[in-house]
Order: sequence, then structure tokens, then C-alpha cells
Amino acid sequence: MSHGNNVIPTLVWQELSTDSSQHVRSALASVIMRMSPILGKDSTIEHLLPIFLSLVKDEFPDVRLNIISKLDQVNQVIGIDLLSQSLLPAIVELAEDRHWRVYSIREAAANNLKRLAEEFGPEWAMQHLVPHVLEMVSNPHYLHRMMVLRAISLMDPVLGSEITCSKFLPVVVEASKDRVPNVKFNVAKLLQSLIPIVVEKTIRQCLVDLSEDPDVDVDVRYFANQALRSIDGAAVAQS
Repeated sequence: MSHGNNVIPTLVWQELSTDSSQHVRSALASVIMRMSPILGKDSTIEHLLPIFLSLVKDEFPDVRLNIISKLDQVNQVIGIDLLSQSLLPAIVELAEDRHWRVYSIREAAANNLKRLAEEFGPEWAMQHLVPHVLEMVSNPHYLHRMMVLRAISLMDPVLGSEITCSKFLPVVVEASKDRVPNVKFNVAKLLQSLIPIVVEKTIRQCLVDLSEDPDVDVDVRYFANQALRSIDGAAVAQS
């Protein structure tokens, strides 16, 4: 396809990317990424990247997910470095979405980070994603801190035990001391899922502290005790 012939469809795509219907934008997002290998590197950078950036910031999660789930097709054409420089800031920004009070938005943000880790691998994620996740854990609003815990729970099977133990576990342990009961509740649940991945001793002490903390509510103590029973069950099975 010649450069001149690219102009007409891209003008149509630009128009569709701002269509008032979320369904139209979602449909466009699901197909436009496939055009990158056809158009080639120069045309993708010139014509498609601006549309990708617009759609990846769309207010509807389905539109954003359709872009993120097909990043590999663009990566093959323009390379991971350029893709990271252009799209990663916008994707990370979604983790601090203006609609973060809505659970589905926080869940989508956490899933976005997991999808990127799957797409580009642990080494890339360690360099580009993990620092952003660790920064967000000190956010003053507890819903952001809960989103980080959710992101960690989704990313740790992808990134493996080394990154989980060295980078995520200290953050999770620190979060167990959070002032907000809901955060502690999510820590207890997350620690249970981390049992197969990280060092038992560190988790056990943290869970014991949670299960015996008089300031936490009954749900936190319940999940902490459940996690402790899982550890004991795993130890018995191995003996």
C-alpha cells in the first residue's frame, strides 16, 4: 500500500476514533491494531500511533482493552522501545484513572498492567512497569493502594518468584500495617495467593501479626487465619 493511499483510511479511522458511540470506538480499537503490519513502520508511526493514543485513553475499559490486548502486532512493526516511549505513559496513567472510585476501572487498570507484563516479559516489566507500581503504593488514597495490591496479585505469576520476593513482597508486608481495614483485608487475601511463590517464613510472621492484631476487623483476621492454615497444609503435604 503506497503512502498516498494510506491517507484516506486513516482519515476515516481518525473520525471513527472520536465517534460518540463507545461500540463504534471499541470495534475500531479491535481492528485498527491489525493494520500496523499492513501499513508498515513509517505509516504506523505517522498515522496510527496518534489514534492508538486517543483510544488507549478512552473512558470505556473495553476500548482501552482492545488496544492493549493487541499491542504485540504493533510491537512487531515499530519495536518495543518506540512502543514503550509512545504508549506506556498513557497506559500507566490509566492506573490513576479519574474514575478510579469505580471498581471495574481499578480492575481494568490492574489487568492492563498484567497484560503488558505477559506481552513483553518479566525483564521489560521490571524496567518499565514495576517502578510505576511501587510508586503508586504510597498514594494517599486507599483505593489506589488497593489497586496496587490487585495488580501485584495478577502480575506475580507472570513475573516469577524472584521479582515477587525482591520487589513486591516488601511492599505487601508494609501494606499489612496500613491504617485502612480494607487494605489489610486485601493484604491477607494476597498473601494467601503468594504462598506457593515466596518465602514461607516472611509471610507467616506477617499473617500471624494480622491474625492477632486487635485493631483489625473480623474479616481481616479470618483471611489471615485461612492463609496460615494453607501454609500449614502445604507444609504437611511436603513432609
